Amino acid sequence: MTIAVLGATGGQGGAVLAALRTAGRQVRAVVRDPAEARARALASAGVELAQADLADPDALAEAFDGVSAAFAVTTPFGAGLEAEKEQGVAIVDAAARAALPHLVMASVASADRNTGIPHFETKAHTEKILAASGLPSTVIAPTYFYDNAFGSLQEIAEGEMSMALPPDVPLQQVARANLGQVVAAVLDDPARWRGARIEVAGDAPTPAEMARMIGRAAGGQVAYRQIPLASVERANPDMGAMYAYLTEVGYAVDIPAVRAAFPSVPWISFADWAAEQSWPTPRA
Repeated sequence: MTIAVLGATGGQGGAVLAALRTAGRQVRAVVRDPAEARARALASAGVELAQADLADPDALAEAFDGVSAAFAVTTPFGAGLEAEKEQGVAIVDAAARAALPHLVMASVASADRNTGIPHFETKAHTEKILAASGLPSTVIAPTYFYDNAFGSLQEIAEGEMSMALPPDVPLQQVARANLGQVVAAVLDDPARWRGARIEVAGDAPTPAEMARMIGRAAGGQVAYRQIPLASVERANPDMGAMYAYLTEVGYAVDIPAVRAAFPSVPWISFADWAAEQSWPTPRA
């Protein structure tokens, strides 16, 4: 039976779509613009497309029509925080209208802990709406992604990696591919996971360890530089609040328990993930 995937051309949705297709599941990719290059690539690969904006409950309900389940992800990075809340409302409304058998909603780890981080709180808002709706659902809440390291490619080429975290503070994170595989496993056994909230992490290297692992994979040395938190807070209060939380509190995923709950997932460490990627050679 077909599974609808929202955000299918993005990082999380794309990972879920890939995992579902690997598992032999039929997928309906819900995209904003079917003419966009990534959407056309999916169509060329045989993926069914449905057009809908994340804030349009009518179009979303139509996209959900006839599917056995859906994966949904909201985002504040674009239209903003209030728009992300509207996306959550629209998705839940559309799922109710379509009598969707199962909705897997992406959130973020620690969103249920009153962190005060703006883009965590918007996801907490969606979680509350989803719980109140009574829809058959599962919340998947990933931590930081290994893949975020790709944002530092220019720095890595210069032999450096920087974050607004102390070098020795462990940072729980996960490969997007592993997140997609967890979602696929949940959708293989929806009755078991209905009503669950699953926080997902695969490893917890420190920033200094991340820099060393990337340097080793890149064939050179990458030094870690801590960005002053105050400068991030001035430039982007949302990101500043997140890094302050990760420094002072941190995610609290029970990684061994997650691995045990999903034994079919080929969990990958940060070091092994880094070794598989293509990095620029760091400047000596």
